[in-house]
Amino acid sequence: MMTDELKAKLKLCRLSGVSEHYEHIINEAKEKDWTYDSFLEVLLDQEIIVRENSRFQRLIKQAKFPTLKTIEQFDFSKAPYLSKKEITDLLDNQYIEDKTNLLFLGAPGTGKSHIATSLGIEACRSGKSVAFYTAANLGNILIEMQDEYQLGKFLDKLKKVDIIIIDELGYVELSRQTTHLMFQIFSERYERGSIIITTNLEFAEWTSIFHDERMTAAILDRLIHNSKIILFNGESYRYRVQKND
Repeated sequence: MMTDELKAKLKLCRLSGVSEHYEHIINEAKEKDWTYDSFLEVLLDQEIIVRENSRFQRLIKQAKFPTLKTIEQFDFSKAPYLSKKEITDLLDNQYIEDKTNLLFLGAPGTGKSHIATSLGIEACRSGKSVAFYTAANLGNILIEMQDEYQLGKFLDKLKKVDIIIIDELGYVELSRQTTHLMFQIFSERYERGSIIITTNLEFAEWTSIFHDERMTAAILDRLIHNSKIILFNGESYRYRVQKND
């Protein structure tokens, strides 16, 4: 049995994984006559697992995904317009290391948000920080931060995030003030960090979101450079799934 003194020392050292699994590991070590090295290694393995799980849960919470949708839950047979390999190749998170943007274009219900969310979750699993916003929500936050003289602090926070996901760009028209503020995000992350954007509009229609043609061109220039564009063209994935339930 673990002594109270040992429990206190493990707590002091913040070794919750060791503390939680100590009893059954030491019993297994005695039963199988492990060496001291083997016993210590298994204990440390459990500590690493617990810490990784804790970090993953913390990153998921910080990302503020509206729903948790994984790539395993996506039925590619209902989305024949997508290349499964092209999507699953992104799960290694190399695009994050390369500071590449991902732009998902297509009609509503074709799976853009699901794939974007699943990539964000996979990034969290690898220890990457993620911030998820709808375009409308991000616009509101930017205006609020500016009104409260907290915009600089908010933008500095976004600079440190590994991936920003902006969902549903084009569903709500943005004000000119919001457009200028969002342009700051795109400019500051240009070649410095990845952005994932989902939109129901083709690039030629983006002027309807950002109003000014020059501003739209500047935004597109920063987003498209060093980007991967994936088209979600086809019958609604959501409709196909519901139809077959």
